[in-house]
Amino acid sequence: MNLAVAQFEPRDGDKDYNLSVIRTLTKKAKGQGADVISFHEMSITAYTFTKDLSLDEITNLAEDIPNGKSVQTLIGIATEFDIPILAGLVEKDGDQIYNTYICVSKDGVIAKYRKLHPFISKHMSSGNDYCVFDILGWKCGILICYDNNIIENVRATTLLGAELIFAPHVTCCTPSAMPGRDYVDHSYWANRASNPDALRSEFDGPKGRAWLMRWLPARAFDNGVYYAFTNPIGYDGEHLKNGNSMIIDPYGDVLTEIKSFENAITMHEITKDKLELSGGWRYKNARRPELYDSIIGKPHTSATIPVWMNKN
Repeated sequence: MNLAVAQFEPRDGDKDYNLSVIRTLTKKAKGQGADVISFHEMSITAYTFTKDLSLDEITNLAEDIPNGKSVQTLIGIATEFDIPILAGLVEKDGDQIYNTYICVSKDGVIAKYRKLHPFISKHMSSGNDYCVFDILGWKCGILICYDNNIIENVRATTLLGAELIFAPHVTCCTPSAMPGRDYVDHSYWANRASNPDALRSEFDGPKGRAWLMRWLPARAFDNGVYYAFTNPIGYDGEHLKNGNSMIIDPYGDVLTEIKSFENAITMHEITKDKLELSGGWRYKNARRPELYDSIIGKPHTSATIPVWMNKN
């Protein structure tokens, strides 16, 4: 399967504009032979700005799935180019609001996943279900941003059969308790044309890619799955993001990665032969759950809020 991942700079709450970029990049991917394309977390609505929205404001931003205007537009784009598309938005279901990621095709919505660990808005509810579905003969899962940091979520999704995990993010370039992580100063972005190397150094250092490389390839390697990582480039709200959208194979190797500062895609063929050759596939078969099922399933109170939001 020819898998494409994308990155772009969204506009806050401007669903028509963001969908127009999704259409442009989808057309480009299809023209290059892609079989499916994935976009970042809440790519239809934008993400960071929602932390400041009132209940009424975020409710007005949210949509019903599958009947909302943006969802129907996304289905229209998938139909026009005959390619499955994965993208995120704010979902409204009764009086509940969710950070939701969907896969659509010409047949409509074929998968819907609600973020298990939302924190950007106090008005968002947590999803409570894993998601595994089929695309072109591949078993696929979805885990949104922070959900991937909890290793149990990845293992559970792969044990449900996922061979490819779509991992839409809005991440990096924010403060952390870890040394070296912080915001990237605006001056680097403002001077990206005249001094691209300085910005690339910031984006690829511990504030961005270097942090991803601490854990993201491990999720693919330990579980013997492909990973489709997506992330915006440029500003999402007031936060500058580094992009670095990439595809990782079950060996934990980066197959392809976007290094552009512009709206862009990258694509790579993924093949099933690597799945059973991977260490993660063997590790899953070597498990002895009788040793730890009561430990892993022990009651626990979840605490999700990241450092950069605790400071607000």
